[in-house]
Amino acid sequence: MTQSLLAPAAVLILWSLLMLLWVVFTRFPAFKKAGIDLQSAPPGGRYVDVESAMPPEVNWKAHNFNHLMEQPTLFYAVIAVLSLAGAGTDTNVMLAWGYVAFRILHSLWQSLVNTIPIRFLFFLLSTICLFVLAVNAVRATL
Repeated sequence: MTQSLLAPAAVLILWSLLMLLWVVFTRFPAFKKAGIDLQSAPPGGRYVDVESAMPPEVNWKAHNFNHLMEQPTLFYAVIAVLSLAGAGTDTNVMLAWGYVAFRILHSLWQSLVNTIPIRFLFFLLSTICLFVLAVNAVRATL
């Protein structure tokens, strides 16, 4: 069961890396189109310095990648705790897959459409899954 519980975490890691590639493959052509030459960028420059020169659709993907580095870190920790506690129950596996599915839907929606009500719904549903997983992790370790 523990391996089944680890699979959703592995998939979300892979999805995060795919989002990183999507960021790169949309950002660099946008730099070129905007006339931004990275070779002449001042030392210490950051993306935020040129973000306003990028089309919103390019920024959406980068914003989503950043989101995948935030709340999902709690997901990975909860999955580790549940796995170490031997709590890879069918319910926890289902909740973990639910979390990953809603995060992927959130990514796709934010990257392609980015209307807030639907994006927030996917975020809320994934957060509910994570919350229940966290409660289950506490129960499994007490």
